[in-house]
Amino acid sequence: MRKALKKQAKITSKGQITVPREIRRAMGVGPGDKLIFEEDGAAMRVRPVREKSAFAKYRGIGIPGWPSGRKAILQKTRELRGR
Repeated sequence: MRKALKKQAKITSKGQITVPREIRRAMGVGPGDKLIFEEDGAAMRVRPVREKSAFAKYRGIGIPGWPSGRKAILQKTRELRGR
């Protein structure tokens, strides 16, 4: 079982905080990423804002010359099958 991660951060006079390295790694965030603070009853949750799909990094690695998009791929497949 993994040990619970518990770290502190200090708020500056400008309202900024530095997120500890272990927390950034556990959340999978880095420079430029956004965090969202959500009230959850008596507690406050902090989680990363995921604007892109988890699969976005795989886009464009398909077969060169093949179209992208579901409809276009189905049409290309039908052409290859002679339908």
